[in-house]
Amino acid sequence: MITVQRAVEVDRPLEAVFDYLADFTHTEQWDPGTVSTVRTDSGPLGVGARFHNVSEFRGRRTELDYRVMRFDPGEHLTFTGDNRTVTATDDLALRASASGTHITYRAHFRFKRWARLAEPLLKRGFQKIADDTVAQLRATLETLPR
Repeated sequence: MITVQRAVEVDRPLEAVFDYLADFTHTEQWDPGTVSTVRTDSGPLGVGARFHNVSEFRGRRTELDYRVMRFDPGEHLTFTGDNRTVTATDDLALRASASGTHITYRAHFRFKRWARLAEPLLKRGFQKIADDTVAQLRATLETLPR
């Protein structure tokens, strides 16, 4: 399994940041690897909400079906996506800070079957993506109203 973790501070209120991140379709704006994300169910956002994500990594597109696994308003969000090759988990822990909101972003990638053999080769690429993701996440969140 590959795990990456980064932290970011943004000068925006916790509630606004949580509400924005809870809608996984916004990954199109803050995740540089995301090509598209659409909601595949209806109803309020919360545990069980579903999304279909298309991402690109090293020139290859992959599709994952995501589900909200944890939804603690103002505190924590966990999204888990799955396909034949990988199970990906995006975990966002939030807390109020003196400057606005502190976010700890963790991503876990559990490769399946033969794809596990490629993990050592992919690890560095995922570290770079994590750096790019938090930079874009910060820039995007800083555009939210105060």
